[in-house]
Amino acid sequence: MKTFFTISAITLAAGLAGCAVGPDYHRPVALPGQPLPKKFSEETPAGTNLVVWKIAEPSSHLPHGEWWLGFNDAELNRLETLALTNNQNLAATAARFEQSRALVSAARADFYPQFTLGGTPNGDITRQRTSFNQPNQGKASGVSHTYDTFTAPIYLGWEIDLWGRVRRQSEAARERFVASVDDYESARLAVTAEVANDYFAFRTLADEYLLVTNTIDAYRHSLELTQNRRHGGVASDLDVSQAATQLHSAEAQLPDIKLSRAQTLHALAILCGESPGSFIVATGRSTSGPVPEVPPSLPSELLEHRPDIASAERRMAAANAEIGVAKAAFFPTVRINGLAGLQSVDSSTWFDWPSRFWSVGPSVELPLFTGGLNRSRLTQAHAAYAEMVADYRQTVLTAFGEVEDGLAAQQLLTEKWTAENDTVDAARRTLAIATNRYKAGLVTYLDVATAQADALLHERTLVELQGTRLTATVNLVKALGCGWQTNAIPRPPGK
Repeated sequence: MKTFFTISAITLAAGLAGCAVGPDYHRPVALPGQPLPKKFSEETPAGTNLVVWKIAEPSSHLPHGEWWLGFNDAELNRLETLALTNNQNLAATAARFEQSRALVSAARADFYPQFTLGGTPNGDITRQRTSFNQPNQGKASGVSHTYDTFTAPIYLGWEIDLWGRVRRQSEAARERFVASVDDYESARLAVTAEVANDYFAFRTLADEYLLVTNTIDAYRHSLELTQNRRHGGVASDLDVSQAATQLHSAEAQLPDIKLSRAQTLHALAILCGESPGSFIVATGRSTSGPVPEVPPSLPSELLEHRPDIASAERRMAAANAEIGVAKAAFFPTVRINGLAGLQSVDSSTWFDWPSRFWSVGPSVELPLFTGGLNRSRLTQAHAAYAEMVADYRQTVLTAFGEVEDGLAAQQLLTEKWTAENDTVDAARRTLAIATNRYKAGLVTYLDVATAQADALLHERTLVELQGTRLTATVNLVKALGCGWQTNAIPRPPGK
């Protein structure tokens, strides 16, 4: 009869284990009641084309695609493949991802009974002596015994998840695991963007080096021309000195360019997981090619590709589940404890059937007074959730700002690049006129030197500006979390 009541109590407790204390998770809106633009556009006037930002539906798990292919650069493609294969930061992030996966399995283990073989407090094989003065019917027994004990126990422990503590704990671990997937995507996006930026910086420096080298050759010819004119009595020593100064000034620019180029190459090598000393990047291609254009108006759904937004949203869900774990601490904990095995004082009968023993029964723990510990932990869980909500909303706001910055940079840098092209053309014409007038003896070499300096300055600015445009495009892709093509917009499976 007692066994019947015990089994009935266990069954009833298991049946009650269908509820989980704590709030169920619901995705919060990014900014309640505050309108945000439905489309990104630097030209959108305030107060137009605005809607309340929709509930987040992160879709970073959808393929982002190899966005760098849009630059049509084989060397960039090779470097991106190297980085994705060998980058050590990515390897570390992948290891953290595996840790999170293991923690999910560890949290789920509490759903099942735990069995342990051996490990009694007195050991599995013990020799012991009883006290001569041990009590026997209220008196000292006057007898002492020395004997051996052979024990092979199996322990059973199982917490009945009445209040959902284990379920909330497993839910939190699962959400953190999903966040770790998004963290890996964030790291992947950061590494591939950094590789592209460093590669374009390296190419820009290569173009600058070529430009300055060609300019030095031109300055050297100018110096020879001036020296010949000085020998002919047409030019002065001042002209020769100015031409020499111009040449040496240009030569002095080369070491800085070489240093920056070497440092950028070494950074690329580290990103690609290779030794900086032997790393080589092909420099045959120039940055003067076309820069991929991003549409000036983009749907805000593209931000759902950003893995950092998805990660922040999953961590909110994990923090919400931790509130349930903290609340469960206020309620009784019901465990089923069991012990079974074989025990004998003689090794020859240790594994005989009569040596068996067993016990099983529930235990209940009810927190009566904890000095405010449980309430403090619940307050901490609520505060941690509020922190995650704020982090999520800040991440969304930051994402909007980065995209708007990227679109503005793309538009304004293109305008500046067009104007700088016109400036370079004008500077070249000025240099040609000054050179012809100098050869005709109408002006001093100072006019030529000034025109040469202006031409070199604007030509270098144009090269650097082209590299900045490429970098701005990469940063915009990073801000969007993916490419901007229409088919990159996330769609739910089956739609």
